[in-house]
Amino acid sequence: MADDVLLRLSKLNASYGLAQILFDLDLEIARGEVLALLGRNGAGKSTTLKSIIGLLPPRAGEIRFRGERIDGRPPHVIARLGIGYVPEDRRIFSELTVEENLGVGRQKRRADAPYWTPEGLFRLFPNLAEMRRRMGGRMSGGEQQMLTIARTLMGNPLLLLLDEPSEGLAPKIVEEMAETIRSLKREGLAVLLSEQNLRFAGHVADRAAIIEKGRIRYQGAMRDLLADEAAQQAFLSA
Repeated sequence: MADDVLLRLSKLNASYGLAQILFDLDLEIARGEVLALLGRNGAGKSTTLKSIIGLLPPRAGEIRFRGERIDGRPPHVIARLGIGYVPEDRRIFSELTVEENLGVGRQKRRADAPYWTPEGLFRLFPNLAEMRRRMGGRMSGGEQQMLTIARTLMGNPLLLLLDEPSEGLAPKIVEEMAETIRSLKREGLAVLLSEQNLRFAGHVADRAAIIEKGRIRYQGAMRDLLADEAAQQAFLSA
């Protein structure tokens, strides 16, 4: 990959107690690229994202962001460097309004990252604009997912980690989510997308990596994976 590598994982190993989940993981993502990390349930996708953001300190290996080692640092420090994380379980503040949730995520402007304001995010997420004073607890699952992404963008990240963003959402909301990710790419944001839904990933990702039992088994252009039925059958079928 060219010199525009934003994030590099090298020989990454991670464990929960005595149970090792990731084994010598190598992965790269470039500026402005959407990379889909695909795999079956329990393959290690979420663990990879948690290791990057610091929620699960790696057992061995390196994580470099913009050339700087970040493995072992606490999550709030990593976030301030320009990595945003959207967990699968959303974690919005149910007793705060949409606007107040956005305020919680605010960070300083970065010279080389897209700059987001509430009004800019309301243009990206028109549904949120119509409910800016609604309590988070009174929103649907899809609306909460949009709010979680919007709140993370208020940190003006260079890299966005999305954990299973299409999981449990209605088809129309999934289509809106895909358009959102494409819009973020146009803004220059890099996105690392953890997904099981190959069709969804195929609409948004430039490249794909498949993880199986904690090891990367496949890497290539998304268009090549979509044409490779053997790889899909071997690594992604139920």
